[in-house]
Amino acid sequence: MDRLDRKILRLLQEDATLAVADIAKKVGLSTTPCWRRIQKMEEDRVIQRRVAVLDPGKINVRVTVFVSIRTNAHSHEWLKRFSEVIQQFPEVVEFYRMSGDVDYLLRVVVPDIAAYDAFYKRLIAKIEIRDVSSAFAMEQIKFTTEMPLDYMHLDKEPQPKD
Repeated sequence: MDRLDRKILRLLQEDATLAVADIAKKVGLSTTPCWRRIQKMEEDRVIQRRVAVLDPGKINVRVTVFVSIRTNAHSHEWLKRFSEVIQQFPEVVEFYRMSGDVDYLLRVVVPDIAAYDAFYKRLIAKIEIRDVSSAFAMEQIKFTTEMPLDYMHLDKEPQPKD
């Protein structure tokens, strides 16, 4: 991957609906080589998928809850089962195994506190959990799906010969 790939990724992260011809023009390539680069990044899973980012308010999931979970079970089998349970809940939009005092962290989106309470009751009915702690987001200050690209390892570009 090189600087052109990084430019392409930056553009696609901003707007995945851009036409290849428009991307090519912005990065200084013709359409076919630009398309090939995008295809290669998709094959290599650098670009995992292209999605639409929805407005939570317009789809009635205005409340974001960060759910910290502690468990007494730490076996591979329990984690597999827990992961399967979490996959059943569309309200869970992010799911992490953590270091420190908390074992797992979920980001849950729901319409209101009553919906969160219903989610919580369904969750604890499906799997045993030692402790659940919930923190409700008061305000979203920053949200992005764009990954920082300055840390990419770029291929060495050929140096001009004197």
